[in-house]
Amino acid sequence: MNPSVADLMRERIYSCQNCRNQISRHDDIISKGFQSVKGRAFLFYEARNVREGAEENKMFISGNYKVCDLYCNECGQILGWKYIKAYDDSQKYKEGKVVLEKFKITDASS
Repeated sequence: MNPSVADLMRERIYSCQNCRNQISRHDDIISKGFQSVKGRAFLFYEARNVREGAEENKMFISGNYKVCDLYCNECGQILGWKYIKAYDDSQKYKEGKVVLEKFKITDASS
């Protein structure tokens, strides 16, 4: 069975795994090659319906960053983090971007 035009045009949305609050769009994925302490993670241009935690400096495998945790606005579950500042020039492209842990989000359009 061929998909309809409406099916092809439907936007893919990622939601909080816990409460289904819409968090980001599939089209906003920059990379699926990120890693968190607990598994795979995706780098997105942005996230919505989230609350930012306090800023702190953290050392990751790729360098030192100022980041803040991201929490779901609806249920308060931590979903990932946002890069505020990258101290290494080669990592500046991450500034303002967000990382969402794969096991904390779900594809709401499937």
